[in-house]
Amino acid sequence: MKVMNIKLTVAYDGTDYHGFQEQRGTGFVTIQEVLEKALSKLAKQRIQVTGAGRTDSGVHAKGQVVNFKSESWPVPLDKIPLAVNALLPGDVVVLKAEKVPDEFHARFSAVKKTYVYTILNQRLPDPFTKRYALHEPRPLDDDAMNRAAQYLVGEHDFKSFQAQGTPVKTTVRKLTEASVKRDGCKLYLRFTANGFLYNMVRIMTGTLIQVGLGKIKPDDVKLILESRDRTKAGPTVPPQGLCMEKVYY
Repeated sequence: MKVMNIKLTVAYDGTDYHGFQEQRGTGFVTIQEVLEKALSKLAKQRIQVTGAGRTDSGVHAKGQVVNFKSESWPVPLDKIPLAVNALLPGDVVVLKAEKVPDEFHARFSAVKKTYVYTILNQRLPDPFTKRYALHEPRPLDDDAMNRAAQYLVGEHDFKSFQAQGTPVKTTVRKLTEASVKRDGCKLYLRFTANGFLYNMVRIMTGTLIQVGLGKIKPDDVKLILESRDRTKAGPTVPPQGLCMEKVYY
């Protein structure tokens, strides 16, 4: 029987999960674990999924992509979302299912990803956004933040914006989009790149907040980038404001 390679687009509220990636033997519940459990129940065989990105604890997704292979998949493609969602907790939803070529790999076939970080910029917190936005009560200069963000666009060594102690082959990444836009009391920081280092978006956001508060100047971001020194950049902001928006293939 021919093996099917199936691609799923998944949305989730990451608040109650210890990230995307399975952490076998720890007792921590992850997105990968609940997806595999539901898919395996449907297929009546062990299904393992590969994710496009390993989102951290508390990080959300509107457009995470996974793929899995199965020799005897029992559910028609167009019925997969309904069938899987009936077995998933309400904070994880399969939006779309597609058959893809055998060589498709959710992570390695991706050419770029977009993440959005949301900041609630008003004096009082809002109980209805606390799971999805960082509350910053001090006024933020979003124009200065957006000017600073432009220094991040392009191919650079982003070592200054990588969590320390996370080994990778190279810290060079190509950022094709970095923008800060205000909509009322909310700021949306949007980043698109061919890949992201561990905590890179959260550190870039923390640095741009420092610009917005007037603690550093917009062109200081260029110097921070060139320094390749994590201690020069801003703090790592909390995870709840971060959402994986889209994966491009």
